[in-house]
Amino acid sequence: MDFDLIIIGGGLAGASLAVALRASRLRIAVVETHLPADVPGWDSRIYAVSPENADFLREIGAWRHLDASRINPVHAMSIRGDAGGSLEFSAYESGLPELAWIVESGRLHRELWETMRRQHNVTLLCGISPVRFSQGAASVTVGLSDGRQANARLVVGADGVNSWVRQQAGIAATFTPYDEVGVVANFRCERGHRNVAYQWFRPDGILALLPLPGKMVSMVWSAPAGCAQELLALDADSLCRRVADATSGELGYLKLETPAAGFPLRLMRVDTTVKSRIAVIGDAAHAIHPLSGHGINLGFKDARELASVLNGLAPWRDPGEIAVLRGYARQRAEEPFLLQNTTHVLNRLFGTANPVLTVLRNVGLNLTDRLPVVRHALVRYAAGGRF
Repeated sequence: MDFDLIIIGGGLAGASLAVALRASRLRIAVVETHLPADVPGWDSRIYAVSPENADFLREIGAWRHLDASRINPVHAMSIRGDAGGSLEFSAYESGLPELAWIVESGRLHRELWETMRRQHNVTLLCGISPVRFSQGAASVTVGLSDGRQANARLVVGADGVNSWVRQQAGIAATFTPYDEVGVVANFRCERGHRNVAYQWFRPDGILALLPLPGKMVSMVWSAPAGCAQELLALDADSLCRRVADATSGELGYLKLETPAAGFPLRLMRVDTTVKSRIAVIGDAAHAIHPLSGHGINLGFKDARELASVLNGLAPWRDPGEIAVLRGYARQRAEEPFLLQNTTHVLNRLFGTANPVLTVLRNVGLNLTDRLPVVRHALVRYAAGGRF
């Protein structure tokens, strides 16, 4: 089987890249072991999609097919320190319609797949895995678990933080474990959230509540491993009380809507995101702490930029040419680097019990809250713009 582009990994980043190339001349294969699953009820995996990336999803035709009753805007954000510090963000005060959109991962994933199924230039290779990899001067050959092999001028690894493509291509990755677990769950609240996203920096981790439609919120508690195991072992009523106490009853009594689940947190940096005929995007290219909410947004921006480069190629240009891929890499070098380092420093800053740092970090929150220019610049960057 011969293609111009093989995307290994059909998750959100890989699928959005394929859909963004729907009008291109490229013949595309998407290799994915697991099909998107139907999640009964509410999905416990929730993403805060920036306005810029919501626009990207609109441009590629996926956003309009999402169920509007399952999406919720974020109009404000309230951040609380562990010693009286606070910081408030408002979309209205910053001249924005919203700060983010809260979307269920599973529903967005299924819609991107349905869009791919309708594309004339995409071949879906589902339920199989890549098992062999060989690279020549003009193409890359990927051997598949069903015995077939596929050839392409460019292979994109969108296969997650433990990327097979990255390993086969010899792209070195450095992992820094946080010894933390992200505990996620959805709750129904006694009081309305008013489309506010909350975040508490606490001695036992960073707790965020994201507003879902109605009186519901999605929790992400980035907790030390021991504390996370305690949270995951609690029964529903005990977990609700624990979260309500940790948030000082901000939203009143809570009722658990989806069981709690946990995933380990770690930082991952790569030496490069491109080699000749190879590129990595999304979690295969960078993993960051979830406190900024930018993980999937970085992946969508990777897909958007790479699609822009490939869509703009002259017909005679080779999409796997290293000069082409280096242009993409330069465009995507700065933002992941800045966010990785910023979130890493914040995690370390709020993860220490040093009394001097405790005072400094809370003073910093209060000072930022009193400087509108700085505060609004941070809001616009978080919403997908630039400083």
